[in-house]
Amino acid sequence: MRYKTILFDLDGTLTDPFEGITRCVQHALACQGIEVDDRQTLARFIGPPLAGAFEAFFDMSQAQAAQAVADYRERFSRIGMYENRVYDGIPELLAGLQSSGYQLFVATSKPWVFARPIIEHFGLDDYFDTVYGSELDGQRVHKHALIAYILSEQALATDATLMIGDRRFDIEGARHNGVACAGVNYGYGSGAELDSCAPDLRFASPAAIGDYLLSAG
Repeated sequence: MRYKTILFDLDGTLTDPFEGITRCVQHALACQGIEVDDRQTLARFIGPPLAGAFEAFFDMSQAQAAQAVADYRERFSRIGMYENRVYDGIPELLAGLQSSGYQLFVATSKPWVFARPIIEHFGLDDYFDTVYGSELDGQRVHKHALIAYILSEQALATDATLMIGDRRFDIEGARHNGVACAGVNYGYGSGAELDSCAPDLRFASPAAIGDYLLSAG
């Protein structure tokens, strides 16, 4: 077994959060008088740190972005976090990896106070040792900082750890820490985005992840 530990991104890798995230972003924007009818245009919020996305995509000041995050979280904590679905094949993948001896963690930029209930809600919590995420104050919101924290907390060997995610933030964060990285094609990172950061592995589906890791095991 080349890898002993697998770090999974959450949004766009384990679950498809389009409905909840885009509705919450739409709500937060409306609170500032910005109306967006086409929620497809808000899919770009899936993956990057939230405050920075409001600043970058809608030219908000730091103060405006902070208020947008607060308005987003108000709806997300009540409704949006459960407007979500597990990708087909994920429970089977996780069960297979766990039974084959892999150590599994969630590594998401989403605050852990939201990520853990989401994982529990969908019945995935038994597969993971721990669900790691950022803090509400922004600590560890960047993937490189989060992965470094997990490696330290769990005393993981970098050469035996694989990060799996759908966006460049996952790939770049893993590479920053000397960890192997895999990009999934079924999430919210475009083919061009993943091509630009050249992950070590690419997977078209959860089943493909299992085919590779379980045959390698």
